Amino acid sequence: MMESTLNYRPRRTMLYVPTHVERYLEKARGLAADSVIFDLQESVPPQHKQTARDGLIKAFSQSKDFEYSERIVRVNPLHTEWGKEDLEAIKNLDIDAILLPRIESADSLIQYIQQIDAIRSDKLDIMINIESPLGVMHAEEICAASDRVSCVVMGVTDLSNELKITQTNDRSGLLTSLSLVVLAARAYKKCVIDGPHFDLKNIQACEFSCRQARDLGFDGKAVVHPIQLAYTNDAFTPKLDDINRAKAIIEAINQANEEGRNVAVIDDRLIEPSLKEWAERVLTLYNTVKELGQNELIGASR
Repeated sequence: MMESTLNYRPRRTMLYVPTHVERYLEKARGLAADSVIFDLQESVPPQHKQTARDGLIKAFSQSKDFEYSERIVRVNPLHTEWGKEDLEAIKNLDIDAILLPRIESADSLIQYIQQIDAIRSDKLDIMINIESPLGVMHAEEICAASDRVSCVVMGVTDLSNELKITQTNDRSGLLTSLSLVVLAARAYKKCVIDGPHFDLKNIQACEFSCRQARDLGFDGKAVVHPIQLAYTNDAFTPKLDDINRAKAIIEAINQANEEGRNVAVIDDRLIEPSLKEWAERVLTLYNTVKELGQNELIGASR
C-alpha cells in the first residue's frame, strides 16, 4: 500500500537472510532489523533452492514470530521455474510482503502481481528490486503501475556492473541512478530503500554509505550482515534536534490553524503546512525507536 504518515512503517534496516542455512533463520528472530527479507533468490546457490524453500517453511512451522520485524520473502524471477516453485511453496506462509527481483517494466510488474494473486487471495504488499539501467530508466512507470507496491529496494551490485563502473566509497557513479529512483518512489508515495554496503570490515565506509543514503532521501538501507544493523539503525533514527524541531513545527502549525492562518513562524523562519508531514514522520520513527527500547540511538546530533 502507498506510504503516508498515517500508515508509515519504519524500514531503517532490511536484513537479507539466506534461507538455505537454518542457523541464519533462527538468528534472525532476535535481531534489531525493522524488516527481514527471507531470500530465496540471490544468496541461495542453484543446488540449494529446494533446501531454501524447505528451510523457510520449516522455520515458519516452528514459529512465525520474528518479534517486531516485518516478514518479507524475496522470490526468484517469476518467469523462471524457480520463481513459480517459490510462489507455490510460500502460498500458505504468514508473511507481510513478497519482494520481486529485477523489475524493469510496468507490464511485467502487473503480470507478476496477477501471478501472485492467482495463488494467494490475501492481496499481499508487493516490494520490488530495481537493479538495472532499464529498471532505473523505467522507475517512474513502475512506481505508478500499482498501489500494491509498498516499497522499492535498490540493487546496487548488478546496477554497478551493468553501468560498467567501479564502486567507490563516495558512490559517485551511482548517484544519478539512486536519485532518479528516489524521485520516482516519492512521486508515487512509495517507501524507498538503498542497496547494501558490502565491505563488512570497513566501519567508516559503512557509516558514510548509510548517512549518504539518508541524505539522498532513502527511508533506510538493505543490510547483508547483522554487524551492520547498529550503524544503519543509528543513521536512520531521528536525533534530538530533529525531534524537538518536529514537535515545534506540529505545535506551531496547529496553533496557526486555530488562529485562521495556514503558515507559522519559528525563530523568524516561515513554516509551511507541508513540513507538518515531515514532522509527523520524524515523530513516528521516534516513537517506534522508544517502543523497541532503542533509545540509545537517539543522540544529540547527526
